Amino acid sequence: MERTVKISNKSGIHVRPAAQIAELANKFQANITFVKDGNEINAKSIMDLLTLAAGEGTQIKIKAEGIDEKKAIDALESLVNSKFSED
Repeated sequence: MERTVKISNKSGIHVRPAAQIAELANKFQANITFVKDGNEINAKSIMDLLTLAAGEGTQIKIKAEGIDEKKAIDALESLVNSKFSED
C-alpha cells in the first residue's frame, strides 16, 4: 500500500519532524518506507529520514507493507498534513 503526501511545513523534514515520524512509524508492525526521487529509506530511522533532504513542497511517497499498513499510512499522512505542529 502506498500514498503520496506533500511536505508543507516551512522547515521540511529536519530533526524534530524526523523524530516524530520515526517514533510514530515504530508503533506499527508494518515495514514502512518513504520514497523521494527514487531514493527509498526506512521511515523508522531518524538518520535515514534526514538523508531525504525533504524541504517544503517536496512530494514523498509513503509505502507500508504488513498487517497494519493502512493504519500506519493513515497516521503518517495525518502527521505530515499537521505540518508537524510547526506552522
